[in-house]
Amino acid sequence: MPDIMQRFVDIGASMPDKRDAESRRSDFDEIYDAYTPTGAVDQSSRCEQCGIPFCQIHCPLQNNIPDWLRLAAEGRLQEAYSVSQATNTFPEICGRICPQDRLCEGSCVLEQSRHGSVTIGAVEKHITDTAWAEGWVTGPSPNQERTESIGIIGAGPGGLAAADVLRTLGYQVHVYDRYDRAGGLLIYGIPNFKLEKEVVNRRTRLLADSGVVFHQDFEVGRDATLAELREKHDAVLVATGVYKARELSAPGSGLDGILAAMDFLTASNRAGLGDSVAGLKDGSLDARGKNVVVIGGGDTAMDCVRTAVRQGAKTVKCLYRRDRQNMPGSMREVSNAEEEGVEFVWQSAPEAFLGDTGITGVRTHRMRLGSPDSSGRQSPEIIDGSSYTIDADMVIMALGFDPEDLPKLFDEPELPVTDWGTISVNPITKMSAISGVFAAGDIVRGASLVVWAIRDGRDAADAIHTYIARGGAQEQDESVALAAAS
Repeated sequence: MPDIMQRFVDIGASMPDKRDAESRRSDFDEIYDAYTPTGAVDQSSRCEQCGIPFCQIHCPLQNNIPDWLRLAAEGRLQEAYSVSQATNTFPEICGRICPQDRLCEGSCVLEQSRHGSVTIGAVEKHITDTAWAEGWVTGPSPNQERTESIGIIGAGPGGLAAADVLRTLGYQVHVYDRYDRAGGLLIYGIPNFKLEKEVVNRRTRLLADSGVVFHQDFEVGRDATLAELREKHDAVLVATGVYKARELSAPGSGLDGILAAMDFLTASNRAGLGDSVAGLKDGSLDARGKNVVVIGGGDTAMDCVRTAVRQGAKTVKCLYRRDRQNMPGSMREVSNAEEEGVEFVWQSAPEAFLGDTGITGVRTHRMRLGSPDSSGRQSPEIIDGSSYTIDADMVIMALGFDPEDLPKLFDEPELPVTDWGTISVNPITKMSAISGVFAAGDIVRGASLVVWAIRDGRDAADAIHTYIARGGAQEQDESVALAAAS
């Protein structure tokens, strides 16, 4: 029987159908249709089944991608889902929002040989959506219950991934979160056109039905200190993420109409969830009819420009100080934004914000790329005498995120942090210098991808299990030494 794989020679790369740009501009629905069963089989069968699977190597979760592509090509979707979820707590989420063009698909041998990458993310989405529709998805089911309890601070992707692993091991898991819904960034930061909220909600419902206890509207430092949570639980995992917006120091930066990206995105997502949002009612967080300028070049900036389009902005421009090739955001997202009418103003940076009380314009420098910086990227340099003004009624700052002052917020001055404000942990045990206090995700590595938060949460759960099994003494000694060294 001939092998059904390696059909890239006669089958070209093809994503699922994408809704036309005009219809996308008018709603927040996801933009890609589902694969037909035949389409998913065809695209899966293009995989080369490489001896060294670079797609898997460059996946933060080390997903067994060639294995579930073969199973999908053979029509064995239930088995494909079992393989997929064995390494990924949320495959249906990663299939939608991972920047595959920078990770698995960008590393595909077919992409490098110009045959067009296997559409890994779209196939992953097809497998998991089929699994949900067929009832194959189940929550954590421990073989036996354990008496030890674990407290997790933060119900974002890292915290939820850890909760899933720990509950599967039988621990009594309590998740504490400051927001009124579980999901963190997945609910309030990522727009519906990339990730519909029911996709997240059904996972959190599954965790709750499996025995994970959620404490929403619970703020550590206000409702309980970190020390009090340590008294209640055998171990505590801090997975808060990073939400403090980076600011731009420039004349006029305090004008009305200059917004932080998360404020803008959260308002839009809350409205989509049916909440009443004051900033949308009074227009301060609504882009309708406005000239909108978004400053930044990452995925958050892409979410902002595309949300502004859907809110009915008059014009939407994205200012980025480097060029297209050096943009940190997904190129697929840039292309989608351009299709929807966003104008990218490359190699430009704000010099000052204009207006009396409210923003009316952004005085902008033109930039050129000079010598590489410490990261190896070319440093942007101002071109003298190049200033010009862009009209703006709303400016959205999407410059990235920093950690909050957790030792102060948690009323725990002994919580060790790095010079950047992230929590300092032993990289192997994931534990801080405080016995039984672990940390994972962006609050350790800095602002990063959802898929990395999932990986970190799963690793931290395994580390907590080892800590409990060994009584904690050895891990504590190692953590104190390594945290002190860092």
